[in-house]
Amino acid sequence: DEFRRALSSKEFRVHTLALKSPLSLEIGRLPRATLYVVDAPASWPTPTAAVTTIQDRHPTARLLVVAGKLPETTAFLLLRLGVKGLLRYSEVPRKLPVALRTIASGGYWVPRTQLSQFVDKILRRTRGRPVPGGLGALSRREREVLNALLDNLSNKEIASRLNISERTVKFHVSNVLSKFGVQRRADLIVLSFQGGLPAQ
Repeated sequence: DEFRRALSSKEFRVHTLALKSPLSLEIGRLPRATLYVVDAPASWPTPTAAVTTIQDRHPTARLLVVAGKLPETTAFLLLRLGVKGLLRYSEVPRKLPVALRTIASGGYWVPRTQLSQFVDKILRRTRGRPVPGGLGALSRREREVLNALLDNLSNKEIASRLNISERTVKFHVSNVLSKFGVQRRADLIVLSFQGGLPAQ
């Protein structure tokens, strides 16, 4: 009810699906949407099960998780899974609409402190790793996949853009990550911001 009140504007069309637990999400009942708000109560050990199920069903959708507390380990895991927004219950009345608008336009809505800690952790992990001196280390297709990854596209979106199968996309993504010495897409984005990726 509080979410509905916060999103009472005609700008939003709200559908709800009640879950007894994060593992009870029935894929067949999940409505298609551009944005999903996952309400993660304290009784859930972690919202990752609900997040991954939604992503499996609708890989291009953007997700925002709302919870009472978001410990660092949970927040970092959710960000690595591709969640675009993290919001506390106390912030819902004031910030839920603007958070959803930001996420819908391709941005992130994450508390500044947590985002800084997340970036710092990625930088510590990638610091000192060799980065290819130029794009010559990548094939033409890998360069196309890299550009799509930096645009924050999902595998399905990359497959559609490049007119190749998702399986082929996964193969190229794995090669690109390996060549840059990182494990996650987020690491590539951080390297790009850090200037660690060659000019394209």
